[in-house]
Amino acid sequence: MRYRITTKQPNSKMCLVCGLKNPAGLKAQFYELENRELLAIFIPQEEHQSYPGRMHGGIATAILDETIGRAILMRYQEEVWGVTVEFSVKFKRPVPLNEKLRVIGRITQEDGRYFEGTGEIYLPNGKVAVEGWGRYVKMPLEKIADFDVEAQEWRVTPLPDDPEIVEL
Repeated sequence: MRYRITTKQPNSKMCLVCGLKNPAGLKAQFYELENRELLAIFIPQEEHQSYPGRMHGGIATAILDETIGRAILMRYQEEVWGVTVEFSVKFKRPVPLNEKLRVIGRITQEDGRYFEGTGEIYLPNGKVAVEGWGRYVKMPLEKIADFDVEAQEWRVTPLPDDPEIVEL
């Protein structure tokens, strides 16, 4: 299926997953799709390995958690954020290093205080390598952290290879 990207979400400076200036970070880019799912694109590096040539399961969990948790921003435009309460993961295939990977996250259930979501890490051949499920409490950012938007460089950073359409 082909999906149009409707907008790109911001990155920050030092986040492990989206921090563009974190030397050990994934530097993932997040894109909102027309089907109300969130796409993350990243390339795991040597510092993200467990066994040689394989991405660490904790890193896989982190990118899934971030992608699912960020999907709530599509509904509330940064008025509501997700704080992880529970997370489970199922590892199906090894995840390689130094290859462009895609992650999809979506909200599957929501009530007044919580939301739940699912997501997958896709290999370059389109097969699912890792699946995740999470439950999050909804909170305003000021109750989560002392977050200075300017100091954290929280902004959309256009890149020359930002896609307009993706095929999943």
